[in-house]
Amino acid sequence: MKKTALALSALAFSIGLTLGPVSFASAAESASASAITQPLPSLAPMLEKVMPSVVSINVEGSTTVNSLSMPPQFQQFFGDNSPFCQEGSPFLGSPICQGAQGAPGKTKEAFRALGSGVIIDAAKGYVVTNNHVVDNASKIQVQLSDGRRFEAKVIGKDPRSDIALIQVKEAKNLTAIKMADSEQLRVGDYTVAIGNPYGLGETVTSGIVSALGRSGLNIENYENFIQTDAAINRGNSGGALVNLNGELIGINTAILAPEGGNIGIGFAIPSNMVKNLTAQMVEYGQVKRGELGIMGTELNSDIAQAMNVDAQRGAFVSQVVPKSSADKAGIKAGDVIVTMNGKAISSFASFRAEIGTLPIGSKMALGIIRNGKPLTIDVILEQGNQTHVESGSIYTGIEGAELSNNSAKEKGVKVDSVKAGSAAARIGLKKGDLILGVNQQPVENLGELRKILDSKPTVLALNILRGDTSLYLLMR
Repeated sequence: MKKTALALSALAFSIGLTLGPVSFASAAESASASAITQPLPSLAPMLEKVMPSVVSINVEGSTTVNSLSMPPQFQQFFGDNSPFCQEGSPFLGSPICQGAQGAPGKTKEAFRALGSGVIIDAAKGYVVTNNHVVDNASKIQVQLSDGRRFEAKVIGKDPRSDIALIQVKEAKNLTAIKMADSEQLRVGDYTVAIGNPYGLGETVTSGIVSALGRSGLNIENYENFIQTDAAINRGNSGGALVNLNGELIGINTAILAPEGGNIGIGFAIPSNMVKNLTAQMVEYGQVKRGELGIMGTELNSDIAQAMNVDAQRGAFVSQVVPKSSADKAGIKAGDVIVTMNGKAISSFASFRAEIGTLPIGSKMALGIIRNGKPLTIDVILEQGNQTHVESGSIYTGIEGAELSNNSAKEKGVKVDSVKAGSAAARIGLKKGDLILGVNQQPVENLGELRKILDSKPTVLALNILRGDTSLYLLMR
């Protein structure tokens, strides 16, 4: 029995030696295969959803530039009677002849530009970008991530914030980006920048939020930037800055680049600011800013001590414009504004930028320190300075006129100017006309005019008030 038991043990040991390495190797291979199938951490799933919302923009246009002037000692050779500036001369029409009398002339200079944009409304084809991308454009072409190309028109522009809204014509199956609440951003949050740098096409870079409420850069009139170290280069302007959820937190706008390249300091316009501005462009065709009516500066330790203010940050009011929103609400020179709707004010510039994105009629509660004592003042923003809208951005058939909303008491759209020989002039529009309706539909403002004309009527009947005379202008 002992011999049999020993024999069986030896056999089992032998089998174990034979099969053991194979079993161990199979287990190792199985574990390795399992590790390979586990996905590595990646931004790819998020980007697959976001990339279709980011577009490339190609622009053609022209801008007016000053031509060269002629030094006095040479004017006799290039004056009106000079043979060098007569018909047949190679110099005729050149900047040197145009400025022959010593004063600089004006010449048109063609340009091409590249940029980026973000789809914010798929149904209506609205794309947000930077004003400087589409400024002075005569042709705008948008290329989607799937390669499709479409013509686009300007809906509204705002040079003071560098935001523009364009509309892609007759595009289907668009993907709009989801907007984040930029007020929830924190320094250190991850960021991803998407755009079209140097015309290369879709490019993605990543970084973090380096700072919030950045201002004083002299980039735009209203500055309240998100600063990021995600690489932003030429052509990224108008592109998306998103969080890790793929939500838009800002529109890439500028970089600090002393040597012309990226050094990890880029700036984006916050998404909440973008939402406020584009909503007004859709409704009015322009930004109708509410105006507070104060002048001031940053609160610093010297001002705080002199004014008996126990605060480190805020907006010091040095002057209040008579009959302005601030004046009517009771704000006084010497007040220090420290909060807006319960949120602390980091600087005068960021406070000014936030006010500058709010529409007329916006209500706010301002926390103020006056004579060392805190108080709250409720303010309703009234209309500030009005801007003009180029009629061609609303409807190409009436291109060549500058339009603006009429006063609050008198409804309609004013014709502020008409270019000679333009489409607007050919149908009979004149400076001073008031557009009261289109095709029997009343028009109270630019937003309503745009909505009617977006339907592309085959016949256009403009109801015009010219002085005391009511008339119709027809266009087929």
